Amino acid sequence: MKNILKIFMRDLKTARRDSMALIIIIMPIVLAIGITLFTPGLADTTVNLALLKNDDPAHIQYMENFAKVELFDTRQDAIARVQKRDDVAAVIRKDKSYEIILQGNEPNMVENYAASLSALYETGQTIEASNVTLYSFGQSTSPIKTMLVNMLISMTIMLAGMLIAISIVGEKADNTINAVNVTPVSQTEFVLGKTLLGGFIALVSIIIALLITGYDDINWLMILLVGVSSMALSLIIGFLMGLMSDDVIEAATNVKMIMLPVAGSILGYELLAANWQWTMYWSPFYWAYKANQLVLSKTADWPSVLLSTGMVLLLTLLVYFAAKPKIRKGLS
Repeated sequence: MKNILKIFMRDLKTARRDSMALIIIIMPIVLAIGITLFTPGLADTTVNLALLKNDDPAHIQYMENFAKVELFDTRQDAIARVQKRDDVAAVIRKDKSYEIILQGNEPNMVENYAASLSALYETGQTIEASNVTLYSFGQSTSPIKTMLVNMLISMTIMLAGMLIAISIVGEKADNTINAVNVTPVSQTEFVLGKTLLGGFIALVSIIIALLITGYDDINWLMILLVGVSSMALSLIIGFLMGLMSDDVIEAATNVKMIMLPVAGSILGYELLAANWQWTMYWSPFYWAYKANQLVLSKTADWPSVLLSTGMVLLLTLLVYFAAKPKIRKGLS
């Protein structure tokens, strides 16, 4: 264990001076910030209305029940808000009725929604008087945002493999791998020590990314279990690609090729019908993505997560035993 930690600390110091390693470490956090800034939540997908502060309080309260309302002091302020780049409709009192002011390039849904709400209010329609029954599935986060965050987790795990590959190429350039064979450090300790950095950084990046994107109330034990199991495959591939590559660019290119089955697994999960999902069962990335999707959407249960995790580990073991001879040969 002591030797493993020494290798980890050495790699950690080296990564701080490696520009490509720093990019790999920082990229998931930057992308998480981008997802947070540019991906709307469910609350932002409703129609936005501009009302005047001196409007009838009952009218303001009625509109707030069905839309996102912004209040302004004057008619000119409300019109200026409508003229901004996003889609906002102004509903302003005129005589005994209301007029709807639009910029003109809004989707039809904005105009129709604002007109319908105004008509319902003027005819005295209320939620209590409605015969409609409301069912809620309890989803509080945009499905698009959940999908993007899940894809970010998959990418972060693949970047961990790339970081390992780059580190191994550096060791080969310094002729360290050959020197390990005449030191007290065993090959197993060397492998574990080298993979520890990628796994540690990936886990930290995933946790930070989830906190940034607002997924702080998920089942953390589930997400970490899925992350660690799927990370094992990435680290094995990264280690193998590093041994097979002669320089950093070749190592990065080889690892990036793994993005193809990752992307295929994500597309398969998102686009294939339920009766065709079995065609993706061969991919551990599919099972990891599926489990993460359940956890992020807060619909996961332990049997489903354990099944997906077990499939990831089983398929990872098959890859490991297939790659084991090449890894041992590379280390020798």
